Amino acid sequence: MKMMSFLRAGAAALAITAMAGLPAAQADTTAVPLIESGSSLLYPLFNIWVAAYGATHPGADITTTSTGSGAGIAQAIKGLVNIGASDAYMSDAMMKKNPGMLNIPLAISSQAVNYNLPGVTGLKLSGPILAGIYSGKITKWNDPAIAQANPGVSLPDHVIIPIHRLDGSGDTFIFTQYLSESDPQWGSTIKYGTAVSWPAVSGALGAKGNSGMLAAAKANPYSIAYIGISFASQAAEAGLGQAALLNKAGNYLLPTPETIGAAAQSVADHTPPDERISMIFADGPQSYPIVNYEYAIVNSHQPAAAIAAAVRDFLTWAITEGNSPQYLNKVHFLPLPSAVVELSKAQIAKIQ
Repeated sequence: MKMMSFLRAGAAALAITAMAGLPAAQADTTAVPLIESGSSLLYPLFNIWVAAYGATHPGADITTTSTGSGAGIAQAIKGLVNIGASDAYMSDAMMKKNPGMLNIPLAISSQAVNYNLPGVTGLKLSGPILAGIYSGKITKWNDPAIAQANPGVSLPDHVIIPIHRLDGSGDTFIFTQYLSESDPQWGSTIKYGTAVSWPAVSGALGAKGNSGMLAAAKANPYSIAYIGISFASQAAEAGLGQAALLNKAGNYLLPTPETIGAAAQSVADHTPPDERISMIFADGPQSYPIVNYEYAIVNSHQPAAAIAAAVRDFLTWAITEGNSPQYLNKVHFLPLPSAVVELSKAQIAKIQ
């Protein structure tokens, strides 16, 4: 059903190209079909946004699909979608090949490390420990490195089941970026990206999308998974624990509005005009270590003036009215700092 809707919306969007000669002011932007596809972390928020936007923009026609950040970026570059949703910004190499693409932050998000560990709560983990687990160097929950980080906690003598994403994913991008900055060997061999060559670890599982990661973690006791914060409520309902992670200042922190916000504020003033920047291990004693901008990947050259105007209008609404707590709180996101809102507005204005 999603694919049919996607194809119908795509055909409608192509038909709008005939309106290219119309000035944007003359185009009815609410009647222009738009297609968004990509991040499974952003997908719940886009659905909330589209419903709210439609309530005040009668006739708005925006199709949303959850395909993973990698697919969202690729589809936006190819012109198959108007908005590619991504937890990751495009690399320097990708931007060199596609100089007309824009990476526009829409909100602040983060990533949780969830675990299914019977009888254990309040687990503390670090980047080096997680790199060890996902590389196969740390194989049991009672490994000395985990025990040292959790004094007094009774850890089971059981094999760890690491779960990773199978699809191209912005969650994988920021998680492997975190591992790369935590462990020099990971950073020099496996590195980071929306897809990586995961080390062969006995018992490891792969899953598609954040919903797949959550389902796999719930179904497999003694597992561990990285899951976008927009699924925090579902993870808690599934009985999964949420690990406190060691930050740059040496403090173990959970992803809360305060710790996510501290990381975002420390990076806001350093965000460049093209807004491609990492928030991994942001400075500050209360900064959670895996925080990121959620991006709209958009071609600055849309196929018609009416389409460009519709994209500009929706994205401007998203970073202003759409950044209201009534929407963001539902998915545990935070609003963009005011300075970043202005940078995003400047990028949105480039969409023609």
